Amino acid sequence: MNELAITVIGRDRPGIVADVAEVLARLGANLTDSTMTRLRGHFAMTLICTGPAAAAEVEAALAPLAAEGQLLATVRAVTPDSEVPAAGEPYVLAVHGSDRMGIVAAMTRVLVDAGGNVTDLSTRLAGSLYVVLAEVELPAGVADALVDRLHRTAAELGVEVTLRPADPDLL
Repeated sequence: MNELAITVIGRDRPGIVADVAEVLARLGANLTDSTMTRLRGHFAMTLICTGPAAAAEVEAALAPLAAEGQLLATVRAVTPDSEVPAAGEPYVLAVHGSDRMGIVAAMTRVLVDAGGNVTDLSTRLAGSLYVVLAEVELPAGVADALVDRLHRTAAELGVEVTLRPADPDLL
């Protein structure tokens, strides 16, 4: 079995997910992990799938979807990882405030400096309001001290921040 990482990016239109999923199903590929979203009128999909087809075969099968230049699809073979237990405790970080350069860079640097790992992150700009929502893993016992550093950084940026334990049943 081959494990493949696939990205599909392009102008959003109805049917992209169905089109890609049908191509993969015809090739016997099973979607194991995926994330898909629309970003300011553009569609972005990243997925991992396993199946008998090699990267070149999958890329050729996806080529007709990109033939009109509306989509870009890339396929890359990846090495399967064994199940790795979470390296820390799950938390959710939320940041919101007026949009300005460097919010994600500054806030994620604080997390990394405390030994944290960002496992999922999304941002949204609505008018002048910028929102960051991230799932993070933190080493045991660092959350309380980290909150103080996050608040100091948020104050420097002029934004609000919250850090709360994640409900593992929702992740």
